[in-house]
Amino acid sequence: MEDIVLKNCRLLEREGLNDIGIKLGRISKVGRELKGEEEYDVSGKIVLPGMGDMHIHLDSAMTLGKPRYNRSGTLLEGIEIWGEYKKSLSKDEVKERAKKAVEWMVVQGITMIRTHADVTESKLEGLKALLELREEMRELVDIQVTAFPQDGILTDKGNLELLEKAMEMGADNVGMIPHNEMTREDGVKSVSLAFELAQKYGRGVDGHVDETDDEGSRFLEIVAAETIRRGMYGRVAAGHVTAMHSYNNAYADKLIRLLKRADVSVVVNPAVNLHLQGRYDLYPKRRGIARVKELLTAGVNVSVGNDCIMDPWYPLGRGDILQSLYLLLHAAHLTSFDEVVNSLRLVTYNAAKTFGLNDYGIREGTIADLVVFDARHPLEIVRDQPTRLLVMKRGKIISVGEPEKYRLSSGKQINFSSSLP
Repeated sequence: MEDIVLKNCRLLEREGLNDIGIKLGRISKVGRELKGEEEYDVSGKIVLPGMGDMHIHLDSAMTLGKPRYNRSGTLLEGIEIWGEYKKSLSKDEVKERAKKAVEWMVVQGITMIRTHADVTESKLEGLKALLELREEMRELVDIQVTAFPQDGILTDKGNLELLEKAMEMGADNVGMIPHNEMTREDGVKSVSLAFELAQKYGRGVDGHVDETDDEGSRFLEIVAAETIRRGMYGRVAAGHVTAMHSYNNAYADKLIRLLKRADVSVVVNPAVNLHLQGRYDLYPKRRGIARVKELLTAGVNVSVGNDCIMDPWYPLGRGDILQSLYLLLHAAHLTSFDEVVNSLRLVTYNAAKTFGLNDYGIREGTIADLVVFDARHPLEIVRDQPTRLLVMKRGKIISVGEPEKYRLSSGKQINFSSSLP
């Protein structure tokens, strides 16, 4: 007898309908006619393992218009505005905003979050808030905090010290932003310093890398080379990498092969980068998205982040990772039937690999982090971003959603389900 059984689940990896048995927070059985102390019939709806947002800035979430709006829509003006606002940060204020954002994300099926905390703020109020939130919300979501030197590591003499202090305080990953350093030489050095700290404290590396339209920004190759030389395979992620969109094809091919060899994960943030990149172009305007199709073809691990929720860089967002996935498929021309269906791996299994989570998936023995969608076909999940009917964390139901309902004046009820098999 299982503790909980989800009955009649549609799974991507199995034919027909299956039951999922859960015992002591883990999946104990996957099969048919299972019995449980509690049973929930999901009536043929799709169940996926919990989704992941692998790049979000919770410390800046919901600060839109404070102290002013980003009128140019550029990355650099966003950094300037945040630089003004962060002088007045308090731990409690950051925590209140971030908690609301996390709650939004959880009810939409996100069970793992990697957030960046700006550690070029001298009091480290944002970092303190997110480290506390990581522990306080552990029953709802797994959070990793990356110490992110927003203003650069070598742009101020105290920034390296603050980055190391963040490691001492318990940050999960070392961040960097080499393209924002004063010179290319400083950018290369900053990558090396980040890796040194990661090895010293036994942490991972997750940097903002080449988030620019400048085709001459080539720090991702430095990140891959450092990963290989230091043997940190599978423990390094690079976010944004939008300059890849502007590289010539010969160089891009070499770089992608190097990323595969280094086992570096790439995290794309399509909503925010479609918004920020190409701002200096007239026409044609660049999309500013990493070469996701080519990366996936080469076997590079690619996952997705929302990046921002209503902050100086991006006025929109509600924390739904499926919104970002939907935009990515259009921007990267990943819209064949198979590509759309397979794209769900980017926010599930690929996200788990970026997160470093091995105990993942819908199979016997894995942690029971599960999402039930109001959908019967995987294409509907991407197309509709439907209601998340149930969200489970370690075998406990943490969120319940209700399906959308619409009715014409004639009385006819409308739903958006497809006739796909």
